[in-house]
Amino acid sequence: MDFTLSDEQIMFAETARTLLGDTCNSEHWRKLMEQDSAFDPARWAALVENGFTLLMLPESAGGLGLAELDMALIAQEAGYVALPEPLAESAGVAMPMLAALAPEHPLLADPAAIVAPAPAINPVVAAADQARAILIERDGHAWLAPREAVTLVAAPTIDPLRRVFRIEWNPATAEDLGPADWGLAYDRAALFAAAQGLGMAQRSVDLAVAYAKDRTQFGKPIGSYQAVKHHLASAQVAIEFARPVVLAAAAGIGAQDVYSRARVSHAKIVALEAADLAARSAIQVHGGMGYSWEVDVHLFLKRTLALTHAWGTPAHHRGRVAERLFTRTAGPDQTFAREARHA
Repeated sequence: MDFTLSDEQIMFAETARTLLGDTCNSEHWRKLMEQDSAFDPARWAALVENGFTLLMLPESAGGLGLAELDMALIAQEAGYVALPEPLAESAGVAMPMLAALAPEHPLLADPAAIVAPAPAINPVVAAADQARAILIERDGHAWLAPREAVTLVAAPTIDPLRRVFRIEWNPATAEDLGPADWGLAYDRAALFAAAQGLGMAQRSVDLAVAYAKDRTQFGKPIGSYQAVKHHLASAQVAIEFARPVVLAAAAGIGAQDVYSRARVSHAKIVALEAADLAARSAIQVHGGMGYSWEVDVHLFLKRTLALTHAWGTPAHHRGRVAERLFTRTAGPDQTFAREARHA
């Protein structure tokens, strides 16, 4: 399996990094929190203008027709800045599913439209208050309910920049899009959560490194001490081991078999474990102030905890990995196996 990034993919990711770096930083996070908000219309408009919401829509629907690997790179950059807006959920999960089920749906003609996915596996829906419509799983069907036809009940969340809601709705006011295979939507969402985990992990390490260079103790930077170096080196190693797992999962997700599902689950487990380790290590490097509201690292730990239990718990994903290991041949030659070739 070849998941080497092309020059175009690298360039697109760099564009996202520049845009998000300029519009989503500590100042912006704190302004949103002061306003008790988790959505910046100006930033979303910039994402729309640069084509990120069209990335996974087919060309027939006015999209760019790109693949999960491309979206995973953008999701990684979104994780690096703890992006509040639901780019991965809407552009990476809900809109491509809507395009597959209803290719002529009017919502597809509006690149700024947000559709919030509401699968059975998730008890709450992220960013439902900003959505034009909600794509709901029920009895194997996909239902599209206009936002105004759904009652939202705010649910408690650890992440102040990620609003979640329980929904109450009536099929009589929703559009039945017919039988739907939610398996690919689950896998895409889990994959993009893993990609965000890589970005969050790297940002946590970068914040800790910057602090360790500036903070002095006993006359020299604390980054010169072995104990601090070991913490951050362990976190960086976890990131580097998780990165190829995420890329491999993204490259092979289309197979939709026991092997590809296990790779996605493996990616979600190891990427968010890396994010958890990196955030906790960064908090320790910051010392006592690392636990304060003023230091930004807590935002990355909170987003990590939120995504760890979204789109399948760790136990759920370990079960999918176990299914592949216990029911199929294992070994180095089976690393990139596919059902069609290795049945």
